[in-house]
Amino acid sequence: MNTFLRIKIYRSKFWTYVIFILLIGLTLGALTSAIVINQSVGNARIEAANAFSRTENNLQNDADRIEAYMQRIYSNQDLMNDASYFLSPTIDEYLTKRLKNSTFNQRPLISFPEDVKTYLYNWAQGDITQISVHTVKQGNVIDFNSNGIPHFQFGLSNDDLMFTENNQRGFVYRKKLLQLAEGSAEIRFQISSERIFSIVNNYQLGHAAAINESGEVYLIGNDNTMSEQIIQQAIANKNTHGVILKNWMSPIFYVTFPSTKFNYKFVSTIELKVLVQQHASTLILLFLVILTAMTCVLLLVVYNLRDDARFLHRIIQSIKRVKTANFTPNKPARYRRNEYGMIAREVDDMIHKLDKHIRNEYLLKLKQQEAEMKALQHQINPHFLYNTLEVIRSTALVNQDAHTADAIATLGALYREMVKKENIISIGSELELLEKYLKIMEFKYPDHFYYQIDMEDSLLDVPTIKFWMQPLAENFFIHGFDKEKEFNLFVVKGSEDEHYYRLEFIDNGVWIEEERLADIRRILSSKHEISTKSIGLYNVYARLSFYYDEGFSMHIENNDEAGVRISVQISKEVTRDVQTFNR
Repeated sequence: MNTFLRIKIYRSKFWTYVIFILLIGLTLGALTSAIVINQSVGNARIEAANAFSRTENNLQNDADRIEAYMQRIYSNQDLMNDASYFLSPTIDEYLTKRLKNSTFNQRPLISFPEDVKTYLYNWAQGDITQISVHTVKQGNVIDFNSNGIPHFQFGLSNDDLMFTENNQRGFVYRKKLLQLAEGSAEIRFQISSERIFSIVNNYQLGHAAAINESGEVYLIGNDNTMSEQIIQQAIANKNTHGVILKNWMSPIFYVTFPSTKFNYKFVSTIELKVLVQQHASTLILLFLVILTAMTCVLLLVVYNLRDDARFLHRIIQSIKRVKTANFTPNKPARYRRNEYGMIAREVDDMIHKLDKHIRNEYLLKLKQQEAEMKALQHQINPHFLYNTLEVIRSTALVNQDAHTADAIATLGALYREMVKKENIISIGSELELLEKYLKIMEFKYPDHFYYQIDMEDSLLDVPTIKFWMQPLAENFFIHGFDKEKEFNLFVVKGSEDEHYYRLEFIDNGVWIEEERLADIRRILSSKHEISTKSIGLYNVYARLSFYYDEGFSMHIENNDEAGVRISVQISKEVTRDVQTFNR
């Protein structure tokens, strides 16, 4: 960097680029952050709308249950009579009226409190926590606790705190019961706010509250950190959604939903700092991406400016060397297609022509020797490995360890086949490579691993690509093999029918989880290269699909008892067209 910063024209360019890149980076960061926050606010509003809709549905369901129950009372005279008896000022008077109006041959008496519990409290699943029957002056209460056990209170004044209507207690639904001499009698059903709004806790909201027409606020949930003043301010605004500036560092987004059937409004708020905390990882990732992009662009600028400065410096140095009669050329440079490159190229060409015979001969000899040494090294390395394996095998035979000698010989044979240049072989040759690998694994896990190959002869001459069966077996040893299990089995089957050759690779190892199996199937069915952890399976699928085109398919599934089954199907029609020399 110091090279071009010493040159004035490049120094001014560099600082101009730095300022421009910073401005672009800050603008992109602000825009992307705003998009993320705006999307988060939109998601929060959708969650609030879903919570409000669910709450309204629950309230409507409870109202429908109450209407249905009132129809039950109106249509059942015995139940209506017992409800009228329940208007008595004391429980003793209520029980006396019931006995007085019963006969010995009457069917079991209908009890209004028991009927309410059975057909209303249980129907509403605990939403309706209090039912009261009122005359003009007093009311009698059936109050249910959290376990659904009723508690009775008789002779309470209609002004009693028990009958106070507020958001904390719940919503009161009134229905006319009958007409008395002194006025109408009615039934009041109280729907619990805590029960109705408990569903809101299942949604991803910031803070939520319900406010009635009188301005009373009910904070929903256990988090009571939201200020009632913020709720009142949100309700006072004409817009159903917007922003409240609590302070310039922490604006609050709100959304309100007025109930069309009940006298309350649903309010949801969420602070900007909460959104930032929820999406901190995304925002940090965006910041890192933008910072990385800015750094890359700045490095590219530095690289270009440095190269230009080097060309200018090279031209100056070349002129100085010519002036001193030093015709030995510099190290060859990578020229740019600009004026500096043209000048530097012409100067270097002039120097090269003055001394080209000596320089060219010297360089050609060095390059030729280097190439010959590399070629010789590539020939020596494989032979050295084969010879070393043969020495180890001979030593094992001398020590009467035939099993180890066979394993070493198998490994050497497998390595020889792997490094051969041909890429298209027969299925029979591919099976031989697979069997060498399985023998090595059988040696590695004695008395714990067994394999079986059952292949029809007609499949052995079918052309295929090299080295695709071994990754399927290797997949079993990585994901399905159990060292503690006494019997790990890997089976290869091959058969044919009228139109297809079929190969199956079956093991008795560990199942693949259904979610993971669906993901693998989606990856294998994709026609585009994608990032995945199942690199081996995807590579096998991609290579076979490229070779056999539409005449190939692969399926993977769990066995009924244990392990995994991978099925490969190859069309006979496509194998007749596939030849080794043109693939």
